[in-house]
Amino acid sequence: MMKSILAVDDEEHILELLAYNLERDGYHVIKAETGEDALDILEKEKVDIVLLDWMLPGIDGIEVLRRIRANKVLRTLPVIFLTAKGDEISKVVGLEVGSDDYLVKPFGVHELLARIKAVLRRSESNFDIEEAEKEEKIVIDYLEINRARRTVTVKGVPVELSFKEFELLYLLAKNRGIVFTRDNLLEKVWGYDYIGETRTVDVHVSNLRKKIEQDESHPIYIKTVRGMGYKFA
Repeated sequence: MMKSILAVDDEEHILELLAYNLERDGYHVIKAETGEDALDILEKEKVDIVLLDWMLPGIDGIEVLRRIRANKVLRTLPVIFLTAKGDEISKVVGLEVGSDDYLVKPFGVHELLARIKAVLRRSESNFDIEEAEKEEKIVIDYLEINRARRTVTVKGVPVELSFKEFELLYLLAKNRGIVFTRDNLLEKVWGYDYIGETRTVDVHVSNLRKKIEQDESHPIYIKTVRGMGYKFA
């Protein structure tokens, strides 16, 4: 089935370039020049992945992504930032808000296509029918993770996680006590080589800790193994 991509950018020539290359690769492309238009489209049409510019007139890309992640229907929708903001702080902000990948302009078409396929592959693997039928749950102390329903609760209270946050938490919890290096986690959760971007893992771990280790009465679930990486206690 043809995958549908929503490309959001205020520069028409970039949208045309994206549409030309993506459609040539077999995707259906929907274009939006503003954040408002993008959110309106997402309410009306089925989209498999969003390519999102940061600097948009009106609602910027960060706010668009925040609203996607706050929407119960759209919150697991894969989003890739395509932006000229290439500094480390901007990348960290984009990841903290919940983007699944971050690609700095100018970028190569082949790299973009590879990243789209990798993100979609990871997304699709989590909606496998057999997996959904298992209703697999992990329950540890106050924490409950339901992979089939993609839900997380702490003391019975739902916790909102981004797509990658959920994948990272599930992997660590499923393999309690096993130490994963940052490179291991990048390979297994992000699904492709992310050399030089291990800060991505640190950001997502930090976000998870804030969400599931909410106060001193909660156990410390994710532990840092100095000089190596992380493990689930």
